[in-house]
Amino acid sequence: MTTEHPVERGGSGRDRFAAFSERASNVTSSPLFYVLCVLMVLGMVVVHFVHVPLPWLIFAGDVMTATNLLLLTLLKNTERRDAHAVQRKLDAIAAALLEQREGTEHTAADELRDAIRMEEEQ
Repeated sequence: MTTEHPVERGGSGRDRFAAFSERASNVTSSPLFYVLCVLMVLGMVVVHFVHVPLPWLIFAGDVMTATNLLLLTLLKNTERRDAHAVQRKLDAIAAALLEQREGTEHTAADELRDAIRMEEEQ
C-alpha cells in the first residue's frame, strides 16, 4: 500500500487499478448504471414493505453499503487524477506564459502542447 498520489506512482505507464478505475468511472457515469441504482433503491423499498425476515433486511443493507463504499473509492480516485491533470495543465500554461514574456526557449510551449493533448484533437 502506498500513500503517493495515484498519478505519481511508478513510471509513465498506468497501473491496473488506475485502468480499472477509469473503466469503472465510465460505467458508473452511464445512464444504464443510474437505472441499476434506482432499481436497487426500489428493491430496498420493496424488501421493507414485504416484511421479509430480518437477516434478509440486513443482507440487503450490507449490499447497499458495500456498493456505496466501492463507488466512493472510485469517485475519490477519479477526482484525484482529474485534479492532478488540471494542475499539470495549469503549470504548463504558466511556464509557457513565462517563456513568452521572457523570450526564452520554447520547451514549455511543447510541454503545454503535450499537457493539453493538442495532437489528439486533430
